[in-house]
Amino acid sequence: MTIQFRSRQRGLSFLGLLVVGGMLAVCGVIIVEIVPTAIEYQGVRRAADKAQEGTSMAEVRSIFDRAASVDNIKSISGKDLEVSKEGEKIVVSFAYQREIHLFGPAYLTLKYSGRSK
Repeated sequence: MTIQFRSRQRGLSFLGLLVVGGMLAVCGVIIVEIVPTAIEYQGVRRAADKAQEGTSMAEVRSIFDRAASVDNIKSISGKDLEVSKEGEKIVVSFAYQREIHLFGPAYLTLKYSGRSK
């Protein structure tokens, strides 16, 4: 009478490894597409904060356009800004969206909005 011990194997199969690797690759590609839009959003926020220093609507938009050209902002321009006055303070608001093509008819839409401090 011999007793055979069955050792349990642990880990991923090759097919499981391919599936996990594929999912990580897809997530990586999407992240690589999103990061530049997030960096651009930070540039838009900085430009809106600079534009707040203007005294008139035309000056605010001009300041924003100059800052946007330095930071290479293409998604929004000075004419797309909402400029309002709260008390004695000028407030610059903005909203825009970016679309990232994923595959076929699928797009990822990112909506960004904000206002000056």
